[in-house]
This record gives sequence, structure tokens and C-alpha cells, in this order.
Amino acid sequence: MENEYKLLRIFLSEKKRIDGKLAYKYIVDFLRKNKIAGATVLRGILGYGSSFQVHSASILTLSEDLPIVIEVVDKKEKLDKIIPQIKELLDGKGMITIEKIEIIYPEI
Repeated sequence: MENEYKLLRIFLSEKKRIDGKLAYKYIVDFLRKNKIAGATVLRGILGYGSSFQVHSASILTLSEDLPIVIEVVDKKEKLDKIIPQIKELLDGKGMITIEKIEIIYPEI
């Protein structure tokens, strides 16, 4: 399908680094350089991953390692090309999901 759009979500730790740079910043730069339509980084206030260790933004348990989600939107074909590179960047630390979406506005 020519205009099939996808939402790619990348889940990772706030502290994760790639080549000395915070991973979420590194990945957003990578996406921009690859002319991906859009990306937004969201910082979670509570979450856990495969270790089952809870990370919280509670004032009582100040965490400097909160969950991060990068939401990425573009055409399926463009995202399919970059997913292998993102998997390599994550190096087994994190999770990637993808789902079909409908863009209402604007046309990209």
C-alpha cells in the first residue's frame, strides 16, 4: 500500500548511552538524518522492564533512570529500512514495537 503509515515505539532506559551520548538523543539525531517524518521523546513517570525493577519519578524515590519512549511516525517503507539499524543501536537493551496508523492531518 502506497500510503501505509506506521507508528514505531522505542522503549529504553533514560541512562542508556550510545557512543557516550544519551541514547534517546542519539536515536532522534539518527532519525532526523534519515529524514524520518517525525519523532517525539516521552519520559515516563513510572515503569519497569524485563528486570522487573520499578523506576519512579516519586519525590520519595527520586530516580535518574526513568523509562523513555520514542514515538516515530512515517511511511512503512521508510521505517522498515531503519529498524535493523535501531535494533543494532539498542544492542539488546530496550524494546521496539510497530503498529499501523491512520494519519488524519497533516498529509506527510
